[in-house]
Amino acid sequence: MKKLLRLQSALLKEIDKYEKLVPQEERDHFIDWERVHIVSCSKLGYMMAEKRGVDPTLAAAACACHDYGRIITGKQAGHAEAGYEPVQEFLKKTGLFSQEEISRIAIAVKNHSKKEEVGGPLEEIVKDADVLDFYQYGYDVARKSQQDRLEALLGRKVPGLKFSTDSTGSTEATGTEAAHEK
Repeated sequence: MKKLLRLQSALLKEIDKYEKLVPQEERDHFIDWERVHIVSCSKLGYMMAEKRGVDPTLAAAACACHDYGRIITGKQAGHAEAGYEPVQEFLKKTGLFSQEEISRIAIAVKNHSKKEEVGGPLEEIVKDADVLDFYQYGYDVARKSQQDRLEALLGRKVPGLKFSTDSTGSTEATGTEAAHEK
């Protein structure tokens, strides 16, 4: 667990650094969300990994790092891909992970926005923790693939989300706009 605490402390320092480099008015999302999201996603990922037989420390680390691209750029669009290389540099500097672990975390970072695709076990935990974290804080989903993933995790339909299916099977937007698109 100390590894996760050291990682999250390093991430919080990165957020502080990039908060000064990319001020709030240039960011797509509130910077404090990043602080909350790294910790809560990490906890969710740890628990999911325990249940799914995946290394929980590695899963929690990938969940904590998954929005690194948005942290450093302030932009939502393309943030998963934008974080791929920089997160590897960041993780290497921490000295907490092997090169193989860094590569696995980076792939999960790069692919976490592809909610409609099925990836490896680590990627799937990051995607699942991400949508569940939004839900637990009361945020809506921005894409149908996020809602589908959330509802599969919960094992039920979630009323009041942005997307619903009418009797013909077509999808229509409903509810509020998403506060945060993944």
